[in-house]
Amino acid sequence: MKWSEKTWQTIEEYYQSILKMPFIKELSDGSLPQEKFRFYMAQDSLYLEHFGRSLSLIAAKIPDLQDVLTFMRFAENAIVVENALHESYFKDFGLTDKGILQPACHHYIHFLRSTAALESVEIAVAAVLPCFWIYREVGNYIYETQNTVNNPYEKWIATYSGEEFSDAVDQAIAICDRLAENSTHETREKMSEAFIMATRMEYHFWEAAYELKTWK
Repeated sequence: MKWSEKTWQTIEEYYQSILKMPFIKELSDGSLPQEKFRFYMAQDSLYLEHFGRSLSLIAAKIPDLQDVLTFMRFAENAIVVENALHESYFKDFGLTDKGILQPACHHYIHFLRSTAALESVEIAVAAVLPCFWIYREVGNYIYETQNTVNNPYEKWIATYSGEEFSDAVDQAIAICDRLAENSTHETREKMSEAFIMATRMEYHFWEAAYELKTWK
């Protein structure tokens, strides 16, 4: 069994919990209050900037040149394409300012950046993988279960269920598996720990948006 398959089994319960979250259900049926979606969009835009920087750090450390190019493209996509997409949604939903990093986003991006900078490249790649993989699975779930009648989030939902994004996720998984296969048992264990931690943070990112969690 590949490292990715084995590790996904360890987070299956977390993943199912994400699918049951009010944020996901209400986004899918279109009933999510726009205030909560605006909070989410602002934090996600800030997140993507720092996620892109983390991917750039990994690109500088990863040994295979083709993987370097792949992670450079991932970083470009996060910073340029995704931010441009979110800016269009800022206009659609009347959001003019990203604001500041709130607790859940702050915790998540600092975990990713410190892992990318200080840990081995294998652990760093495992830490960023949930953002790709869980987002795709959740996006596909929402796309398949969504209410398409007057759902204000229908266009956003479509962006995370496309083939191009899915192909990028498959690439990230394959790179992670290849690195895991050529690493030690201890490194693979640390990779799994990083993957699980990032999965927890995915959950809390959506939770924070639904509950509008800000600094006290």
